[in-house]
Amino acid sequence: MSAAPVLHIEGEFTIFRAMELKPVILAAPPPLEIDLSGVTEMDTAGLQLLILAKRAAVAAQRELHLVRHSPAVLEVFDILNMAAYFGDHLVMDSTVGTARS
Repeated sequence: MSAAPVLHIEGEFTIFRAMELKPVILAAPPPLEIDLSGVTEMDTAGLQLLILAKRAAVAAQRELHLVRHSPAVLEVFDILNMAAYFGDHLVMDSTVGTARS
């Protein structure tokens, strides 16, 4: 079964939206990439869902990439020191001001 290519998340990625997006993010086939460029606000529920998606990918021995991180996402990752957890170079580069889209 092949994975869905890219999931684009737009708007708020807060507790209410995370509940709505959970079945989409964890669906079969799962996304290969999650595009976060449209996220306008993110709280810990959104972050927890991204952590769950990453853990599910690791358990299934597949890749999951978070791409095009919005300023709202970068702020949460920076405050909670989560960039290294996800291991996405774009996240780590973005936090030092050298992001590319």
